[in-house]
Amino acid sequence: MKAILSAVILAIGVATLASAQTLPFDMTRERPQISAPTVPRAVLPAPAQSTSAASTTTAATTANTSFQRYVVPFAKFRLEGEYDRKSWSIYLTPEQAAAPARFNFTYQNAVVVAPEASQLTIFLNNRSIGQQQIGSPDNPSAVSFDVPRGLLQPGANLVSFEATQRHRTDCNIQSTYELWSDIDPAKTYLSFVEENAQKLSGTDAIRAIGVDGAGKTEFNLVVPALAQPGTTKPLLRLTQGLSVLSGMPNETFSFSTDSLPPTGPGKMTVVVGTPAELQPLFPTPAAAQNAALATFVRDPRTGSTVLLISGPSWQSVSAAIDIIVSPTDRDPSIRRDLLVTQRWSAPDAPLIFSDTNLSFSQLGIETTEFSGRRFHTSFNVGVPADFYANAYGEATIYLDAAYAKNVRPGSHIDVYVNGSIATTKPITAPGGGIFRKLPIRVTMRHFRPGLNTVTLEAMLLTDDDDVCAPGTTADKTARFALFDTSTFQMPDFARVAQRPNLAALAGTGYPYGRSNTPTALFIDRTDTDTLSATATLLGQMAIVAGHPIAVDLIASPGSAGDRNAIFIGPISQIPATTLSQMNIASASQASWRPPLPGQGAQQETAATVDEWRSRIGGGLMQLQIQSFQDWMHRNFDISGSSLQFIPGAEQIFTPSNLNSFMIAQGEGGTANATWTIVAAPSAKDLRAGADAITSLGEWSQIDGHVTVYSAKTGKIDTVPVSRFDFVTTQPWSFTNYRLIAANWLSSNILSYAFLLIASSLLIGITTAGILAKIGRRG
Repeated sequence: MKAILSAVILAIGVATLASAQTLPFDMTRERPQISAPTVPRAVLPAPAQSTSAASTTTAATTANTSFQRYVVPFAKFRLEGEYDRKSWSIYLTPEQAAAPARFNFTYQNAVVVAPEASQLTIFLNNRSIGQQQIGSPDNPSAVSFDVPRGLLQPGANLVSFEATQRHRTDCNIQSTYELWSDIDPAKTYLSFVEENAQKLSGTDAIRAIGVDGAGKTEFNLVVPALAQPGTTKPLLRLTQGLSVLSGMPNETFSFSTDSLPPTGPGKMTVVVGTPAELQPLFPTPAAAQNAALATFVRDPRTGSTVLLISGPSWQSVSAAIDIIVSPTDRDPSIRRDLLVTQRWSAPDAPLIFSDTNLSFSQLGIETTEFSGRRFHTSFNVGVPADFYANAYGEATIYLDAAYAKNVRPGSHIDVYVNGSIATTKPITAPGGGIFRKLPIRVTMRHFRPGLNTVTLEAMLLTDDDDVCAPGTTADKTARFALFDTSTFQMPDFARVAQRPNLAALAGTGYPYGRSNTPTALFIDRTDTDTLSATATLLGQMAIVAGHPIAVDLIASPGSAGDRNAIFIGPISQIPATTLSQMNIASASQASWRPPLPGQGAQQETAATVDEWRSRIGGGLMQLQIQSFQDWMHRNFDISGSSLQFIPGAEQIFTPSNLNSFMIAQGEGGTANATWTIVAAPSAKDLRAGADAITSLGEWSQIDGHVTVYSAKTGKIDTVPVSRFDFVTTQPWSFTNYRLIAANWLSSNILSYAFLLIASSLLIGITTAGILAKIGRRG
């Protein structure tokens, strides 16, 4: 990791021009010995006041709000079922934490929610600031609560929404899926009356960038010298540093050369260049003529505040960029213990590398008593990129819980991993009971590198629900209790990386985030769309890797040598040799052209072949074989690839014209390198695809050998890996190799059966030979 001392050596110039006011880039968190001078405050324009169709009598939105901070990091936010709680953190500057504030939100609920038995509670830093009866089925309702003075703190602040909902009429478990309350992200915000809350000060301002009303975060970089050689590398380092500092889930980056984009919530404009380059566009302080400068400046033309990074040369500009980015640097060889997720899911997820036991309290689950029919709660854990245990082994939840006397047999507890059912534990004993360390085995085949969500759901049946007498749905007598002394235990698992493995790229940035040498980066043309897409992708990879990824620009695939490499651009600009290396059809450079709006898609070769196959009678047989394979996989977890002695060759992939974006991975020019291609039919498609694929819901779907995205349908498809190579990541140990062999044999059952038969025959022949030698002769 770079020493932060380098940030001390580079001074930040501060000057006041007649046409601009500057704010120092406050590095007090990294350099406590330096105090920022007092300068005039910069005032940001406040976002438009949100309105709602209806307002509850609880409170009304403050009319004279001068500054708002949106708080929901999702495009859509829904609380579902009879009990739901979601938590995340927002970062506040010291000025915002000290200012009086109100918490405002707008919600609407399902018509079947019973208002007399349903409540919505808002928590800030684990303290309830208000409770609202859920009763707005016809129109959205606006609610506002005062935030107690002193509750907010500089830095991270935990926000929690908790909903308890009951059905108006029905008492069965199925009816609980009809319960929901939607929170409008565009009308959910903290409002501050004091103008001082808008003050920007260095890294605090970057961390506190927040989101807009759709849960998005946007960095807009204005670089007049964007096309000049030597600017791309420091700019990509800057964008990755900004991404890691903010840590937001839906970040995008855009580049422009000739104008400042409009500002607003969740947006930050960054102006980069020498004073001479910026002179026609933006006035720079005199200090930028002599030294590296990183400061917030108010543009006198628009009144907006921007982050200015300048210096007399691009060497000085790079030094100013290092002032901002160096605190985020981390030695890739140093193991981290957490995946940073708190900006959208708190707490941060522990990263598990071996046999580990974690209590539910450590995982963010509190002791909860529940009076409904379907209880669910979730927690997050992370596993490393070299996780290799998807075909054997089990994690275990040791459950501390209790159920009431009226809960009858037939009730059950289900566990899901990443949305897929992993196990079911029936409740068989009548008359109530207390579970103490009840083991619930959880198959690990649904775990993937990076972040994993484990959901526990209890289905509780009673005789009273069958009768469903009036008032039954509102009964608050507890049926189930979950205690935070429950634990999650992950056993030792095999540690070996696989190539290709796009899931590891999406989960932890592997292999680029763990490389001690810079990653080779091929960009044929640095136009604004291509560079914006590159910055957005690398920014997301930096977040999951936990640090910026060092890159070196290359002009040809041969320049990569034995290094890991990334190739980004329109497919026509990707070298044909690289496409062939990744098993991507080179003909795609000419044939991959999505239809224009209003133009019907041409029938593709694969569809034509399938049509002719069905004409000659092969279609029915193929359908029956496919149905049998699906049945085997569904009931016995046996796939076609499991019934092979050796993996089949990787098939040549041709992107469909319905697809508009593609990520592919494979072996590089040498056996020690991993290459990844990010391509699209055009630079515009590349940028749109990068913005879409890096969003919170889509990034985790990246998997396999190839992942493609369709802008027309919003659908993501993956091509599974047919053949992969092992990449050693751990020192040799008998235990690890035994676990690797166990997982490989579990994935290749014919090979396992062959070895078992061969071993049995060998034992039999050996035993017969020994008996023949020691036996009596007549």
